[in-house]
Amino acid sequence: MKRTLTALSVFILLGLALISCGYSSSSNNQTNSKLKFRAFVSNPLHPSQAGGGSPVLEILDASKDVDRGFLVSLSGTVSEAGMMALSPKKDRTLVFSPSNNALGIVDNTTESAAGSVTLPGATDSFFVSGDDTTAFVAVPTAPVPGQPAGGVGRINLSTSAITANLPLPGAHFIVPSPSGNQILVLSDTANAVTLLAPSLIDSGNPLTPISISGAFDKPVWAIFSSDGSTAYVLNCGPECGGSAASVAVLDMTHTPPALANLSVANPIPVSAATVGLLQGTNLYVAGTPAQLACGSSPLSSTTCGALTVIDTSSSTSAAPVLITNGYHSVMQMGSNGQLFIGARQCTNIAGSTSCLTIVNASSGAAVSPVDSGDVTGIEPIPRRNVVYVCEGGKLRIYDTSTDQQQSTQINIVGQAIDVKVVDF
Repeated sequence: MKRTLTALSVFILLGLALISCGYSSSSNNQTNSKLKFRAFVSNPLHPSQAGGGSPVLEILDASKDVDRGFLVSLSGTVSEAGMMALSPKKDRTLVFSPSNNALGIVDNTTESAAGSVTLPGATDSFFVSGDDTTAFVAVPTAPVPGQPAGGVGRINLSTSAITANLPLPGAHFIVPSPSGNQILVLSDTANAVTLLAPSLIDSGNPLTPISISGAFDKPVWAIFSSDGSTAYVLNCGPECGGSAASVAVLDMTHTPPALANLSVANPIPVSAATVGLLQGTNLYVAGTPAQLACGSSPLSSTTCGALTVIDTSSSTSAAPVLITNGYHSVMQMGSNGQLFIGARQCTNIAGSTSCLTIVNASSGAAVSPVDSGDVTGIEPIPRRNVVYVCEGGKLRIYDTSTDQQQSTQINIVGQAIDVKVVDF
């Protein structure tokens, strides 16, 4: 009898232990979500059983807008989960942790952390090159002995190691060409643009300054044409402490590049320029001019931002579309020709803070959902009339056929910072 009771007690205790081990979430019961169409949402404050929050990537079913309880834990790899970048094959995700200036490396196939790299400072710009194993990162505050701070780092993702440090004062943003054989480095503090040739990093001088008098005024971003022959450099101008906002057009077939079809003193003028998107021959450029009155705009604010649409075939533009103000940093084209523009540090719109504007690319009609807060991530869901937006620390799902939040929403417990679709 004692042996029977002892065996029964062990069986019960073992059963309770197994139940306890599998309680936290389904992500602990299964090593892989097995979802075929996933979206990752970076969350630095996912609730922990021990209390407080931990950094994770929430794994969502992007085909049905469902959170099935799976995640990638980043604990022990990075201390936060913020801005993300995908590799070209979408088999890796880079996650920046601002609290300790580290880049976490995630294996998308196994849905697990694969390593991390400590950077010499904070970054706003990084990407994975076409070989799918090399990353580049701009660090404007990177210390350089005897020189002004700033530089670009090259990272081997397989070994989680920085393999090259290229000193470049104020290097803030980096933009690769479609082929990856050219990288534009923008130093907004120095009115400078530099051409970086990755192939020369180990065997020569990879940095070539692009010196064109009057072409650059606080450059903050660049966009390449699909064939890589042309680059459009966005000059922030007054919004960043400069003189005039504009778009400088670089002929990337020249060595060094030169302005194409424009006089040196006359880049294409725009109302403001901090973010842009090229769709066909239309270049969409957004920013916030100084004291642009909203007038009778439905945005109902004292001052507005502006969206300028440039026809790159003729270098002409129409009157700007009024959008919400703030510093615009994200822009994506959703289905049905709906352009989503996100900003941060906005002022009140009709009594509510709104940093998101949705513009119909055909008609120019603009709407701004209320209470959106700072927009930190925008991701259109391919083959669906759906766009995921991280705004005010929440994930919101918009229907591009109505420009409204759809009835089905996903509640991210913690803080939604960035979102990426990781499957083709």
